[in-house]
Amino acid sequence: MDAVAAEGPAREKLTIDLGTGTGPFHGGASGTLYGLYGDGVPSRAVVEGMYPRTVTTKAQDGTQHPGGDALEILPPFVAAGGRDVYVYLTDFYRGFPYEWPGATGEERLAGHLDVIRRQVEHGLTLGELRSHIVYVPFNEPEGNMFGEGEWSYDGVSWRTAPDHYFAAWEAAHRLIKDLDPDARVAGPNTCVLYPEVRDFLEFAKSHDVLPDIVTWHELSSPAEVRTNIAKYRELERELGINPLPVNINEYAHNYHVSVPGQMIQWIAAIEESKVDADLAYWNIAGNLNDSAVEANRANGQWWLYNAYGQLTGHTVRVLAPHPNVQYTLQGVATLDREKRQARALFGGAGGTADIVFESVDAEVFGDVVHVRLVEIPWTGQLGSSAQPLRLLDQELPVHEGKVTLSLADLDAMSAYQAILSPGGNGAVSLPPAVRWRRTYEAEDAGYTGGGHSKNGPEGSPSAVDRFATSGGYHVGGLRTGSDGVLAFDVEVPEDGSYDLVVFANSHNLADLVREQGPTNVFLRVDGEDPRELRLPLGYKWAVWGHTDTRVELTAGRHRITLAAQDPDLGVTKGDAVVDKLDVVLRDGDDIALYDAEFADLGGGARVSHAHRGASGPGVAVLPRGGTVTFWAYAADDGEACVTVDVLGPGEGVLSVNDEETGRVERGAVPLFLAGGINKITVTGTSDRLIVDRLRVAPSRGLLPTAVYAAEEGVLSGAATVTGYPYATGGKAVDGVGAGPANALTLTVTADRAGRHALTIRYSNGEQPPSTHYNPDPVCRHADISANGAPARRVLFPTTFHFNNFWNLSLPVTLRPGLNTLTFTADELPDFGGDTKNEFGQRSAHAPVIDQVTVTPLAPGDAPA
Repeated sequence: MDAVAAEGPAREKLTIDLGTGTGPFHGGASGTLYGLYGDGVPSRAVVEGMYPRTVTTKAQDGTQHPGGDALEILPPFVAAGGRDVYVYLTDFYRGFPYEWPGATGEERLAGHLDVIRRQVEHGLTLGELRSHIVYVPFNEPEGNMFGEGEWSYDGVSWRTAPDHYFAAWEAAHRLIKDLDPDARVAGPNTCVLYPEVRDFLEFAKSHDVLPDIVTWHELSSPAEVRTNIAKYRELERELGINPLPVNINEYAHNYHVSVPGQMIQWIAAIEESKVDADLAYWNIAGNLNDSAVEANRANGQWWLYNAYGQLTGHTVRVLAPHPNVQYTLQGVATLDREKRQARALFGGAGGTADIVFESVDAEVFGDVVHVRLVEIPWTGQLGSSAQPLRLLDQELPVHEGKVTLSLADLDAMSAYQAILSPGGNGAVSLPPAVRWRRTYEAEDAGYTGGGHSKNGPEGSPSAVDRFATSGGYHVGGLRTGSDGVLAFDVEVPEDGSYDLVVFANSHNLADLVREQGPTNVFLRVDGEDPRELRLPLGYKWAVWGHTDTRVELTAGRHRITLAAQDPDLGVTKGDAVVDKLDVVLRDGDDIALYDAEFADLGGGARVSHAHRGASGPGVAVLPRGGTVTFWAYAADDGEACVTVDVLGPGEGVLSVNDEETGRVERGAVPLFLAGGINKITVTGTSDRLIVDRLRVAPSRGLLPTAVYAAEEGVLSGAATVTGYPYATGGKAVDGVGAGPANALTLTVTADRAGRHALTIRYSNGEQPPSTHYNPDPVCRHADISANGAPARRVLFPTTFHFNNFWNLSLPVTLRPGLNTLTFTADELPDFGGDTKNEFGQRSAHAPVIDQVTVTPLAPGDAPA
């Protein structure tokens, strides 16, 4: 995407009126329904960096889905900055509609009230943490317990005859408040804001059982969010109800989630309405609703919410070219006068547009502004993403209170962020992060051989239940027994090292995939340089991830082929579909830059623009105890060179993922970073520390690292060495768990005492039967003990197949010399400790363990 001169025919215009405030920034759109599986899935850094205020999840020990037990996710969620956990008390049951037991409506309700009683009694054991619980007695009652179906109270919808539902609501509300007078209750939790909600509110007011928080679902459009919030507020005024908090605790469709250009439209409507809202749960639990990848990685949608969560100050009026119309250019913006920053998030339409900042106050910004523009691209539902792409970094004059960005080549699937700061401080403009890139759709590529299929259309505005897909179509044919070749003809502008990014998918339960796991295909450039690629697995067809490789290309035309056979390397096993090929020429230095003035500030830290020579328009000035937090990306688990650029004297300490790694040095420090998202925090320890930026560069190999094959450890009980083609060396250890007698013990060596990273290469394909459209894979866990210390329980998310291996890293304290690491597992009991899940939703087993890599978190002089 380029910045261009404003010329030619009329262009779309998005106006950001910095002179008209619309209230304090709220940040409520970042909630999640079933987005958390348990502590560590997703990782603490991934959760905290998405800034979720609320999570909606199942009742403790519920059987609706694996994971997401309310009282288990509550402590880590609050520790990650979360506000409230909404407990779907009905999700104690299986099925949808809910299969609540009983021969009559009266029996069913009595049983449900008993479930509610036990849930509140469990919550009372949590002390102060219970203040973060919100109880939701009924979910979508019109289609479930008080609808017309088999599992309803009496086969009559409450919208027609509400007496039974209203009585049940009153009984549940009074029961919860009697047990815990401070408890909060939310409802009615209808699937839309029905007209009959008025009757519900009238009844609840007259019987003194009003919900503390009003909830309903918007599986509709951003326009209806604005319309229905206004409609509800009018209901409150008509009925004499003081304004209550609102949570739209399910929003957006399957076609929208994961796509930044779609989600910014929802975010804009929700933020404008100043309510909380939770992303809908269409797929698998524990990935923040198609935002997180593996345990610690993030896709493009996560980076959008990361940018949204870092907005500060007051929101301002945004005038869209097509106000309140979905699938058009929309945005949300803030002005923080104290930081002297304006930020705008926008997207939703392709092509050209003018982004116009009006009422740019000279007292805040001066007569020249520094503009930073980044793109947050779609990277697939399961495609890991690096930090947003820097597109523009330059200084522009303010003309009659206006600054205009004239943009071309906008991508409708991307979101964008523009940040305005005071200019004129001598900051050197940075080049774009990408010098050139093109997308080549698989449906437009050539295909030879048998088995070819053009599949689609996938998700679209008229098919919102399907998955977002680039161009709407994808291509099949690369599978076991095929001789197919998919050929992309590309043309590049200059000699260089190009990233080839193949967006693809294999359904983990498809017949040809079920046995092998990841589908392998063979790539060549102009018929040369053969290499094998393993394409991503997913939980359904058309769930996109990407496989990346780098090739040397000369300027001009080239043919890039993906084939099911290669004369030098072998044949494909599996079955894959391909969506597109991205060809990317990056800026070439492999150093990621994160400016402190744009980072997350705390503890009295402030932005200053008075320091000439800073890398960007400003710096972060930290008092003693002040903090600046960066969300930094690492491609792989392992060492990286981390530099905190500071100006002048001052001292501080550095932490990575809440592990202190030592003092802030003047120069590069080798530190262990987890693959994916890392929370890197600088804390001032002197009266004044000026932080300019953070730089993350490739490893120099300074941290001693050792790799230990699991099959070389000591096995006990049922633990056994098993062949897996994609394990390192073709072997891994299976059968750990179902009791402590079935264990793996490794002896590892540390050259110093202190904190080390264990990077565990593992697989987990466990997936019990589901009762609905959610595939419901299960997280396995391992109880890991170092040198006989109390074990730490670690969750391992699904890898979609036992022959598909991922990495998960965790910190552990080791002593110098030999150390023993023991891996065991057993099925976890329910909250009370005397029962277990009867539907296979809590695994008794550890994952398959391939190898363990041991790396110090920091150099030897870092604190132990």
